[in-house]
Amino acid sequence: MAATNKSVHFDEELGKDDLTADGSQQKPYKTLLFAHIQHPPTTSDGPRYLTVKKEPGAHQGSGVSEVHREWVPATKTALKKAGNLYDQHKRKQAKGDELAIRERQEAERRQQSLEEAKKVQIHQDPNLPKAVKIRLNEKDPSLLKLRSGKSEEDVDSSEGRGSRVRVTGRVHRLRTQKDVIFLTLQDGYGLLQCVLTGDLTKTYDAMTMTLETSLEVYGEMWEVPPKQHAPDDRELHADYYTVIGKAAGDKEAITTRVSPDADPQTLYDNRHLVLRGEISSSVMKVRAALLRAFRQTYEEITPSCLEVTPPCMVQTQVEGGATLFAFDYYGQKAYLTQSSQLYLETCLPSLGNVFCVAPSFRAEKSQTRRHLSEYTHIEAELDFITFDHLLDHLELVMCRVIEIALKNPHTAKLVQDLNPKFQVPERPFKRMKYADAIEWLVERDIKNTEGLPHKFGDDIAEAAERKMTDIINRPIFLTHFPTEIKAFYMKKDPHDPRVTESVDCLMPGVGEIVGGSMRMDDYEELMEAYKRVAIDPTPYYWYTDQRKYGTSPHGGYGLGLERFLAWMCGRYTVKECSLYPRFTDRCTP
Repeated sequence: MAATNKSVHFDEELGKDDLTADGSQQKPYKTLLFAHIQHPPTTSDGPRYLTVKKEPGAHQGSGVSEVHREWVPATKTALKKAGNLYDQHKRKQAKGDELAIRERQEAERRQQSLEEAKKVQIHQDPNLPKAVKIRLNEKDPSLLKLRSGKSEEDVDSSEGRGSRVRVTGRVHRLRTQKDVIFLTLQDGYGLLQCVLTGDLTKTYDAMTMTLETSLEVYGEMWEVPPKQHAPDDRELHADYYTVIGKAAGDKEAITTRVSPDADPQTLYDNRHLVLRGEISSSVMKVRAALLRAFRQTYEEITPSCLEVTPPCMVQTQVEGGATLFAFDYYGQKAYLTQSSQLYLETCLPSLGNVFCVAPSFRAEKSQTRRHLSEYTHIEAELDFITFDHLLDHLELVMCRVIEIALKNPHTAKLVQDLNPKFQVPERPFKRMKYADAIEWLVERDIKNTEGLPHKFGDDIAEAAERKMTDIINRPIFLTHFPTEIKAFYMKKDPHDPRVTESVDCLMPGVGEIVGGSMRMDDYEELMEAYKRVAIDPTPYYWYTDQRKYGTSPHGGYGLGLERFLAWMCGRYTVKECSLYPRFTDRCTP
């Protein structure tokens, strides 16, 4: 890129700082610095740096002809400034070159070490005791004995040795030191720290170990040395291992795919990998514990509730047609269920009180942190009860479920780790009528969604509801909602027909987690309700029949498991409480 007569041209208006320029008058550079980089100055006979002479009043794009542009030497001030910048550029480039050399040398050494590591072979010692296969959470003293004292370089079979075991799992944590590798295995049941020494650290597999690699490890169980820490205060001193499935590393490493600062959509796309993390897996374990606790509670209370399994494909609505997922069912119009309540009511005459644990679906385009398009619905229906009986039952069930779940030490620890501030709710729950809640909001100047004071008949918005719950800071049974804002089947309060015998249970930090009511038990009242909301009663014949063949006062409720779990585990959104959350525009993976 030499310039004629050792002259290098630059033009801040028309030049270019790229390889299409060559420093000639026809193809000048844009800046003096780039001209220095392409044609470095010398102490003897260096290039002359020329720029266009600026005429008074001239401006970019003036259309001055090439032949009329006058090239003049750059000023001393400009040369000095460019020279300083060029010196900085050279130093930076030298550092970059030095770093590149070091990285290349390190890569060569690394490759050489890996080639040497391929020659290292490890074998099981046939003289060692036979290894017992255990899960990582095994603590049975009849199976496991922990060796104590100072660790020796080689595991031996002398008296006082620990049990020799065989474990399988995936590398959850990995720490490499000079002559030792500490890795923590995870198998879904527990965690176990394994210590690799000697030739075990020199193999190709050891030197290329990655997180999530699945291993089978043999070795002796030891107590953790004083002042050291490991899961369950024990560790496995390995004498042999094999790689079952090597996990991807480098750019495909799991920590790259699901880094803590990744955006939410990336984490949802990689939910299958997020679930391997301690937080997500802990939430799922608490979820399983709650499901067990609900079933145990329903079985032990008096009277007990029988579990039934209602259909998910239906031809009727429960919570309003706008939130129905419709599909073609062999030429007929059908929907994914919004609630199993109507079917549960039909079970009461022959099965007694019933409950179900089933998915419900809402085609509600809501982006709030407490809404899902598919969620796990725990629903129950109770026969021959009053509204007060319903509230007492709800309070009993929720508190008993928490009691059962926390009675398990493992579950209690998970909840404590996830939500250190969680407290078992005090009984009795606060009971507040809807009309009183409206007054409470008005007195504290908490506005509705239109920015106006709340009035009777408003559907209290999520933000106001949550603010009220957080300020009161205890569970609330919010009752007696106006007829117009509740479902058609809810029974009116005989003392105030403007409102229904309905209830929402509100929890601090989450808001509503349960909705329930007494159900209309009078045939004529139900037929009038169909008419009021413009629903054709024909498809509901099987539901209406319950009022024709021995009606009874009854009621029930639905509890969103994900909301209950979010409250108990202190999760920001219910999306963290579903295995694979489904919400607006999200049905992957």
